[in-house]
Amino acid sequence: MKESKLTFLDHLKELRLRLIRSFFAVLVIFLPLIFFSNEIYELASTPLQALMPENSSMIATQVASPFLSPLKLSFYLSLMISIPYFFSEIWGFIAPGMYKNEKKFALGLILSSILLFYLGILFAYFLVFPLVFGFFTSVTPEGVKVMTDIASYLDFILAIFLAFAIVFEIPVLIFLLIWAGITTPESLAEKRPYVIVSCFVLGMLLTPPDVISQTLLAIPAWFLFEIGLLFSRISQKRESRTKKEVSE
Repeated sequence: MKESKLTFLDHLKELRLRLIRSFFAVLVIFLPLIFFSNEIYELASTPLQALMPENSSMIATQVASPFLSPLKLSFYLSLMISIPYFFSEIWGFIAPGMYKNEKKFALGLILSSILLFYLGILFAYFLVFPLVFGFFTSVTPEGVKVMTDIASYLDFILAIFLAFAIVFEIPVLIFLLIWAGITTPESLAEKRPYVIVSCFVLGMLLTPPDVISQTLLAIPAWFLFEIGLLFSRISQKRESRTKKEVSE
């Protein structure tokens, strides 16, 4: 059937098929990871366990936690790994209805979003976790042993991962807002003081209630805002230069 003759129902069927394929992609990744759930959890808990005092260890306060927590982490890891495939399915759905220049623009945004998503997670794991856990373990009162529950630890790191994955998408959001004509680089630059305050508010809302992780999220958020602003200005100058050359 030609694309021009597809009905609305046909598009819905195609979208459903692509979503089902994305679900099975997650399942295909998740099933093998089940056998390595404990190793995956050990890797995820390394930033904390490396800083814990001697004779301290993580604990499980619930009966099923030693089984469910690693399994839950493996499932979330399979979701993260399958994100490129999910976006490829979405791209296959929307690309046929786009012009050549729109395809180039949209593909660049999708690839940038995927890259920034993974960069946010790596930033949290390799930089934020050591600083946060190092601070927590260093201020532990005398006579108190650090023995973190594995389920609570999992909830904590998942919240941090999600927060930084979202914040690292700020350049894409800024670029889209300016490209759509909703705002301009000049207007956003004038609102920089409000943006900085919003970054710290965002850090307070997205991260657990501690100053270290909130600050470590707010500062990169501000930096990413400036990057998005810079690339938007470069893109506008390049676009205006191209239009000028075409008119001449």
